[in-house]
Amino acid sequence: MKLALCQIDAVVGDFTGNVERIRSAVERAVSGESPAELVVFPEMSVCGYPPLDLLDQASFVERDEEAFRRLQKSLPGGVAVAVGHIGRNDSGLGRPLTNEVSVILDGAVVFSQAKTLLPTYDVFDEARYFEPARARRVWDYRGVRIGFAICEDLWRETAPVPGMRYQADPPRDLLDAGADLIVVPSASPYQMDKLALRVSLCSDLARGGSVPVAYCNMAGANDSLVFDGRSFLVDRAGELVAMGDFGEGRLVVDAEASAPTGGAAPGYPDRWDEVERALVEGIRGYMRKCGFTKAHLGISGGIDSAIVAVLAAKAIGAENLTCIAMPSRFSSAGSVDDSAALARNLGCRMETIPIEAPYASFLSTLEPHFAGTPFGLTEENLQARIRGDILMAWSNKFDSMLLTTGNKSELAVGYCTLYGDMCGALDPIGDLLKTEVFALCERIYAREGLLPRSIIDKPPSAELRPGQLDQDSLPPYESLDAVLEPYIENDLSADDIIARGFDEALVRRVISMTARAEYKRRQAAPVLKVSPRAFGMGRRMPIARAVHEALTR
Repeated sequence: MKLALCQIDAVVGDFTGNVERIRSAVERAVSGESPAELVVFPEMSVCGYPPLDLLDQASFVERDEEAFRRLQKSLPGGVAVAVGHIGRNDSGLGRPLTNEVSVILDGAVVFSQAKTLLPTYDVFDEARYFEPARARRVWDYRGVRIGFAICEDLWRETAPVPGMRYQADPPRDLLDAGADLIVVPSASPYQMDKLALRVSLCSDLARGGSVPVAYCNMAGANDSLVFDGRSFLVDRAGELVAMGDFGEGRLVVDAEASAPTGGAAPGYPDRWDEVERALVEGIRGYMRKCGFTKAHLGISGGIDSAIVAVLAAKAIGAENLTCIAMPSRFSSAGSVDDSAALARNLGCRMETIPIEAPYASFLSTLEPHFAGTPFGLTEENLQARIRGDILMAWSNKFDSMLLTTGNKSELAVGYCTLYGDMCGALDPIGDLLKTEVFALCERIYAREGLLPRSIIDKPPSAELRPGQLDQDSLPPYESLDAVLEPYIENDLSADDIIARGFDEALVRRVISMTARAEYKRRQAAPVLKVSPRAFGMGRRMPIARAVHEALTR
């Protein structure tokens, strides 16, 4: 059976646009000499994913139903189309909605299956809205018994996903029902190294049941989540047969195809190339869906602002990006020169707006009140907040979206200034630890240059006082990140991390700083999620709590 796995970029709430995307993709899939027999779309394709509390609005659910019926009447005949949408729970028990995949054939709905395992970990809270299916059935189509396992329905207890709680068995019931083919419509967000895990799960299922497994994933980006596409097929032996590209597209496969021998099977993409693709897609999708065509950021000559500028130029085009240098009395000539060199490399506009005049004015205004006190954090943060005002004024005047440039390490320990460098509508690198920022920059530099070598090599500094270095206030980033990763992403306690051989004073200092900075993160811009646990909607911590208790949690 020939399948077309369609990786569409469904926009949340754009029912008319999503129906047109689905319809157009089906028409392309059935054109030509070898048309697809079954066209598959990701879960929740009609309304977009994740719709969150829009599902509580009756009008939103009604519009999804109306759009699905329009789609049902407009699709070409002779081909089966499996599409994800909002379903109704008609049992009279539990929640009124379901996460459903229905098959449309010749204008009729010939099969429907609701999702059984509703994720309630990390960024997911589907049990808040949907009632799970109590059973799964197979569908007989052209002599092939097809089972549908919607996204998490594929997962099993051995899958290493922190915080996952299982509500159903993996799809052994579909194998028991005699499935010849399992199709997985999914809206699985991108995460570093997650692609290999998806393939592994499908391969284990394929080998266990001697059935091919076709995985169809969402593309595009909605808010903090990026969807990579990367649909694929594994054969009965669990071998990878074909894999789709990153982003929107269509993967056409023969369900009975086998992986080629001799090592010619599809390979996995480079880890940092894939991270770059995800961040570029995240910026592009966020801006387009929020109605922005232009972006700007403050450029300091440091590595964080440099990588954000590179990503933004790739996402929206250098002609739509403005980099704004705001040197102070403490800015080094090298940082100013490096900023200009980066802007030239990218081909984007660069503006220089010195902050000495407003900074001197602030100091003069406050001098009678601050007299006799030493220069310190207050005077440093004044510079960051002046820059924030300039960047926000640029946004208001030119309808340009401000990108902020804080990395995950800084956000974790509060090494950032509220209403200063934290100003912005989106933080593209807020889920990358500082050491990961360096790794991504090294990969881009090796592949295409763009970033001046001096930016990568210089010691990190905020340049808010003479001779300042980040490591005056923080542990070395290699040590800091080695503690942050298990604490944030794996939920290990201080004692757990210390037991791994880390210095006790370092661990307790880092965790204390992280707990105390929660109020800042609550006011931070959304970050693009690329790790197992990003700051924002996936990590929910109280602001007011006993910090000493955090040291043992």
